Amino acid sequence: MTIKPGDSLPDATLIRFGANGPEAVQISDLTKGRKVVIFAVPGAFTPTCHSAHVPSFIRTKAQFDAKGVDEIICISVNDPFVMKAWGEATGATAAGISMLSDAQSAFTTAIGMNFDAPPAGLMARSKRYAMLVEDGVVSVLNAEENSGQCEVSAGEGLLAAI
Repeated sequence: MTIKPGDSLPDATLIRFGANGPEAVQISDLTKGRKVVIFAVPGAFTPTCHSAHVPSFIRTKAQFDAKGVDEIICISVNDPFVMKAWGEATGATAAGISMLSDAQSAFTTAIGMNFDAPPAGLMARSKRYAMLVEDGVVSVLNAEENSGQCEVSAGEGLLAAI
């Protein structure tokens, strides 16, 4: 079952790269009592994710801040070392965007946003989406029909929906 507005996020453990290396973080701890944007991509360093999706949230971060968003989180089914390198390569980390790993696809699968694309070598990956979460509840969900597109799930697309 795919998550939808009005649903609570399931609790799941994600991994971020902290000061001492990879560290587990609960999605519930990141969203409880907070207004958070979560966007997900099929893969770090893949063309649309790298050249369109992450840059759209870097461009719009100040606008989300002005709307009271406490944190912008990028999730990908990649390991935390890749997410760290990708955050640095794109400027997302410097911009204040949190780059989190869902390496086992547990969160992605729990919200029904997983897919496989064997011809591209992508297995157990995340569909492309962006959501606004308020106190653990999804208030807006913009999912792309095609994971190769980045329109409604881009920073500008989510801003227009909120």
